[in-house]
Amino acid sequence: MSHSRRNLESMIDYLRGYDRVVEVGIGRRTELAATLVREGVAVTATDVHPRAVPDGVRFVEDDVVDPDPAVYTGADAVYARNLPPELHRPALEVAREADADLLFTTLGGDQPAIPVERKTIREGTLYVAREGPGSDGE
Repeated sequence: MSHSRRNLESMIDYLRGYDRVVEVGIGRRTELAATLVREGVAVTATDVHPRAVPDGVRFVEDDVVDPDPAVYTGADAVYARNLPPELHRPALEVAREADADLLFTTLGGDQPAIPVERKTIREGTLYVAREGPGSDGE
């Protein structure tokens, strides 16, 4: 448990600065969402399957490929752990529509399929996409 917690510390460091976040594809890994809630961040977790989430985390069954935009409205950031490349663009689109940052990690050697800033963290690399192609940056 402590190893798992330690490995999340650097992601928590980036995400604790946001007021409202949405986790895409929470699966069974709920410790990051639980920690963020304890730190005062409002967390909505999504997954394509019903999932049990910790107290304080709001869960919505949603598919980022065919999303309900209302789930992401008002979020400051959308994040995902181990996001596969085929979901990078859909996640960017929902984040962009919500005017939110997108932060994610990938599995192993998967490279991002969208323009990103790379941040070295203990878990490997955190990818941050704030503005996508076609954005005027203003």
